[in-house]
Amino acid sequence: MALISRDDVAHVARLARLDLTEAELDQFAGQLAAVLEHAADVAALDTAGVPPTAHPFELVNVLRDDVAGPCLDRDEVLAMAPAAEDGRFRVPRILGEAP
Repeated sequence: MALISRDDVAHVARLARLDLTEAELDQFAGQLAAVLEHAADVAALDTAGVPPTAHPFELVNVLRDDVAGPCLDRDEVLAMAPAAEDGRFRVPRILGEAP
């Protein structure tokens, strides 16, 4: 495992504006070393014949076709609303004005 010093972790924490405790510096030094080692392993792979991709599996759109169907009766729905006006729901203004 690559060694990352506490000073390196403290420097990265300062750049990220993080205030770490002494215990966190020790903990994150090991974790950061493991992450960097994994990145080095990935970088060492021969990917010359591998095409770039955003996802490992072929994605298929699973949405159904948009088909119009029966809808609710407008007058019946508006009759159940607390307030209606000109065939629409009446709602309070939201531009900072009192209702």
